[in-house]
Amino acid sequence: MTSARPPADIVWGVATSAYQVEGARGEDGKGDSIWDRFSDQGQMRDPGDVAVDHYHRWEEDLDLLAEGGIQAYRFSVAWTRILPDGDGEVNRAGLDFYRRLVSGMRDRSITPYLTLYHWDLPQSLQDKGGWASRKTVDAFARYAGIVADALGDHVEHWITQNEPWVTAMLGHKDGVFAPGITDWPTALSAGHHLLLSHARAADEIRSRVGGASVGISIDCRPAVAATESDEDVAAARHFDGFRNRWFFDPVFGHGYPEDMMRTYQDRGRIDLSVLQAGDLDVIATPIDFLGLNYYTTLRVRAGAEESEDSESEPGPDPPDGYTEMGWKIDPGGLASYLEHLSDTYSPASILVTENGASYSDSPDENGVIDDQRRISYLRGHIGAVTSARERGIPVDGYFVWSFLDNLEWLHGFSHRFGLVWVDEQTKDRLPKRSFDWYTMAARTGTLPEP
Repeated sequence: MTSARPPADIVWGVATSAYQVEGARGEDGKGDSIWDRFSDQGQMRDPGDVAVDHYHRWEEDLDLLAEGGIQAYRFSVAWTRILPDGDGEVNRAGLDFYRRLVSGMRDRSITPYLTLYHWDLPQSLQDKGGWASRKTVDAFARYAGIVADALGDHVEHWITQNEPWVTAMLGHKDGVFAPGITDWPTALSAGHHLLLSHARAADEIRSRVGGASVGISIDCRPAVAATESDEDVAAARHFDGFRNRWFFDPVFGHGYPEDMMRTYQDRGRIDLSVLQAGDLDVIATPIDFLGLNYYTTLRVRAGAEESEDSESEPGPDPPDGYTEMGWKIDPGGLASYLEHLSDTYSPASILVTENGASYSDSPDENGVIDDQRRISYLRGHIGAVTSARERGIPVDGYFVWSFLDNLEWLHGFSHRFGLVWVDEQTKDRLPKRSFDWYTMAARTGTLPEP
């Protein structure tokens, strides 16, 4: 898993999302999203009103990437900067900001990878039903077309949706993410509309941007049975359907998994009227690449087949083999899952659009952040990508989550995934050792020893 020379033609990138980095709430006509409302309700450790001030510091941030030789920057557009009410009048100032941002990338030889939706639904649309309403699919398609018209001459690579499982389940089943709803039928309706909106957006982009490369980023939690008992094996199969197959299968034309559909129907969890004729054919619109977000694997036991509880408690002093999120470090799990995706769905191309680790290493007395644990994590997982490529799996890109320490949703600044330290108060940037290591890997095509 630790080959010293990864593929020469792989795209080396970093990733962020708008709400986590931009700040500038309400500035230049920006409307509020469901995360602004969630924050106002006291659901977050730190508000996103300023985040890490990327909205004002984007040139400084792009300069850092350019100096490091990073080839690609995956970022997301805030829907509410473009359409403050979600589906009304276009806010030209918002489009102008992203125009400056992507032009700045091109000027620095950084390739933009644009994500249209990273969880920040306009609150005005949520007030009208949000992702549980089919009208939001239409609004998203219009939004996609507006962004494609404005930025398509500078952006070739497009990601429609980021982690639809998280939006649907954590936001609408568990209620721990915005918009804070706890209802199974609403969650499954939202998930269906997220997938439908992905395909509709892909059509809008392709109709406007010649040669556009369009995909979707789906997160995974590969799971194995905790024991060889029939009960644990069945639990692991159920978890895979609940967590992974429910979203991967329809995107690749397999429809929703029959075993999960039966289970959801038997338990009264799904509103079948949401599934209209032709929807699955639309969702199966071909994609140019699959974005895979991977962080960890799980062992599943009977009775916990819909739980993501880690074997380690989150915290600043994790045991060896775990990150501060409590997630098991398992590069082999990434290699295995890439092989599984290739064998099961045959995607033309796979980009690892997120992979990274939370460690809170801070500057020492010399102003150095020696985050060797993150370097070790990245080295192992890039080695897994190399291993997959050597077996003929079409992995064409790798993006570290994340470029900057950012607002880690509910956790605020208490969890730090960044290659670059951001001072919580001043927002000053300080590259960590991991930034130096990763940029050297990007420039030289080797994996230096930690």
